Parts: sequence; structure tokens; C-alpha cells
Amino acid sequence: MQRLTLTSGIPDDLKGSIVALGNCDGCHLGHQAVVGRAIQRGFHERRPVIVATFDPHPVRFFKPDVPPFRLTTLDQREALFAHAGADAMLVFEFNEALRSTSAEDFVIELLGKRIGAAGVVTGDDFTFGKMRGGNVEMLRTLGAEHGIVAEAVAPVLVGDLRISSGRIREALEAGDTGTATRLMSRDFAIKGIVESGDRRGRELGYPTANMVLGDYQRPRYGIYAVRATLDDGSEHPGVASLGVRPTFEPPQELLETHLLDFDGDLYGRKIEVALHAFIRDEKKFDDIAALIAHMKEDEAKARHLLALD
Repeated sequence: MQRLTLTSGIPDDLKGSIVALGNCDGCHLGHQAVVGRAIQRGFHERRPVIVATFDPHPVRFFKPDVPPFRLTTLDQREALFAHAGADAMLVFEFNEALRSTSAEDFVIELLGKRIGAAGVVTGDDFTFGKMRGGNVEMLRTLGAEHGIVAEAVAPVLVGDLRISSGRIREALEAGDTGTATRLMSRDFAIKGIVESGDRRGRELGYPTANMVLGDYQRPRYGIYAVRATLDDGSEHPGVASLGVRPTFEPPQELLETHLLDFDGDLYGRKIEVALHAFIRDEKKFDDIAALIAHMKEDEAKARHLLALD
């Protein structure tokens, strides 16, 4: 799996590719349908497949002060695209130059000349170019004039509503991990480096791997049953606190994960923590004894939710 940019250029062996085009934050079922169709076309037409994404997200470019909202990092998207069978991920850097690119130049210059795309697959609501001047119909028409066969994939519905990254964010904010998982086809996961902390969890009998949330969407603060994947590929069940630790001063926003039945040093390692199920809201306790009692209850609930009991 190669990671490409327009600056680095497209290798000759990836010219004439089928390009899945969209932001793909979350890589939910709707995005998977677009990527899957591109891979299907690539297989039948004997062409390589590139999945294109944008970084930073266009919303971040236009509204730099909005709260964090990312559902996936570039590393996570790359892994998901590779697992789906794509040959490369192309990262469009969303900057002033890209913002000011006309819809016509986006198709002719970027997709046609610089990427050398033979085909493009998008969602039916995809827009592009300066002031969102281009849509799927323009992409089909203009693409055909320049040797690019474009098609749009119908929306994927759950009930009567189309799947969207916005719906996933709303579910996470509500602590509705079941809906988020259903729309993404996997648990929402936070990936990062384990940082050295105050070792308070170890003193309480629950050592934790502490991670900052960075640009990720903030799920509902509280306690979760989780599954953590370590940098050696091993997966471990756990229970995690996501929030500001209201019992302790000063408040500090962290994801603190205790791996069940695990003994090892995780400091400095990159791990991915998938939020499987919401257990309860975070709570301020009057004393340490009450906190430890609730931590034992949380562990028991996590074991049950993860089918460990």
C-alpha cells in the first residue's frame, strides 16, 4: 500500500487507475460502497485502484476553530483501504491552491493530467472545485470528454436515513456505540502513543495506558468496555475511562485504558483502543474507596459486555 500526494507525483505503474474519490473520514458503510465499487472496477478492467482522501478536512480549512471531529487518522484510513484491496492512498492536501481550483481544472488538470485516472467512483452527493462548483453530473460529462469514466454510487441507507459521518458523530456524542458501530461496520477506535502519567491508576490497582485525544471526535465522557490492539498486532479486552477525571485535580482530558489480565509496559507504544460499549457517565467520587468500588463494578460490566465472564 503506497501513500501518495500530488507533490510526490503518481508512479507510472499507478497511472490509468480507478480512483475512489471522497473525504472518507470514518470509512463508514457509504464510503465502503464507493471504495468497493472502485476495487470491483479495477479488478474487471485490470487497473490499479487509488483511494483519494483530503487532509486537513475541508471543514478544518474553512473553520479552523471548530472543535475536534475526526473519526479516523490518515494511518487508520490507509490501513482500512489496504485491507479493502486498494493499491494506494492519495492524500489531497486541502490548502488555498486546492480551494481555488475550479471544478473544470480539478477534472482536467488534477484527475486527468496529474493523476492520469481512467475512471472515478464517488458518492452521489460528491461536490468539488472552487465554491463546490462541480457535481457528479459534471464529473461524468467533463470526464468523458477527457477519457475518464466516472460513476456515482447510490447512498447506503439504514432504515430511511442515509449513512453519514455526521450521524456517527451524533451517536458517539450520545454514547450510542451500537449505532456508531453499525454505521461504520466496526467500533470507533482511537489510536495514539501511550504517555507517561501520574501512575495513579497503578496505585489504585488498575494501571492504565494514557492517551490524548488529539483531533478525534469527542465521544460521550464516561466508562467504556474496549478492545485494544497493540503495536505487535495482539488484541486485548479492557475497560477505559474517557474524560477529564473529575475526582482528581486538575482536570485533564485523557483516554485511560486498563487492559484486563495483562501485565506489561506500554509506555511509548502506539496502540489503538476501540470503544465497544458505553458503561456509564464519568462521576466525581467523594473518596478513593468509593472510586475503587465503582472501578470493580465497571470491570465486571466490561467483562460481561466483552463476553469474558
